[in-house]
Amino acid sequence: MRIFLDANILFTAAHNPHGKAALVIELGRTGVWQLATSPYAAEEARRNVARKFPACLDRLETLLGDIRTVADSPLIPAPAGLAEKDAPIFRAASACRADVLLTGDIRDFGFLMNAPEKASGLLIANYLLIGL
Repeated sequence: MRIFLDANILFTAAHNPHGKAALVIELGRTGVWQLATSPYAAEEARRNVARKFPACLDRLETLLGDIRTVADSPLIPAPAGLAEKDAPIFRAASACRADVLLTGDIRDFGFLMNAPEKASGLLIANYLLIGL
């Protein structure tokens, strides 16, 4: 299974090494699933970690070293109603053929969560609700 990680998953794993987001990445490291993110998501995570938890920047970079980075594909249409700032996340997840786009962003992705028929077959899930 290929899981695409949104910026907030990276951010949370960097500053909370014992939380669910960090566990998702650890399980990816052990081969339970394949992890991917995009330069766009990684940069957003870096900005937020630098602003809120600067001591965790090294941990973020370590985590990113174990995650495949995939490019956004501007040719892939984003679902109607998705905020423009989130379209690159959706497109990168789709471009790498992720099975799941994992996010904590309920405000912007909530209307697409657990509704792959609205997201071109991509399952968008809230990491807090996964059973780990």
